[in-house]
Amino acid sequence: MIGLLALPQYGLSTLFIVSFISATLLPLGSEPALFGLLKLNPELFWPALLVATAGNTLGGMVDWWMGYGAHRVVDRYGHSRAHVKALEWLERLGPKGCLLSWLPVVGDPLCAVAGWLRLPFWPCVFYMAIGKFLRYVTMTVALLHVFPGKIPGFG
Repeated sequence: MIGLLALPQYGLSTLFIVSFISATLLPLGSEPALFGLLKLNPELFWPALLVATAGNTLGGMVDWWMGYGAHRVVDRYGHSRAHVKALEWLERLGPKGCLLSWLPVVGDPLCAVAGWLRLPFWPCVFYMAIGKFLRYVTMTVALLHVFPGKIPGFG
């Protein structure tokens, strides 16, 4: 079954779905799917990075909209000191704070908080995409150095 999902005609769509889902508030990592696809299909290096980035960025966009919609709901922790500090920090950074959307654990909720704060949507998406793309490049290159393969320029 895994071999079937790694075939070029299915692998990129599977990678997109995994990357999208992992960017929502569900705990799922997309890096292993990207790395596995590249080990089986090294010629897909750049298309796979771009597909993973697109899927993960779209997931971040969903997070932004969830935060935007959740703003209308009373948050029972809305007045805690940590919550207020985090909101102030993100308000100060503005959309550039979405560059940190690549961080584990806090990155995806950060996108939701950006929506909650009603930060400008497209600038947030722009910075999300940059952060997520750089994460995929960094993680993939690091994994390829640890587990060398036949990726052009990296093996």
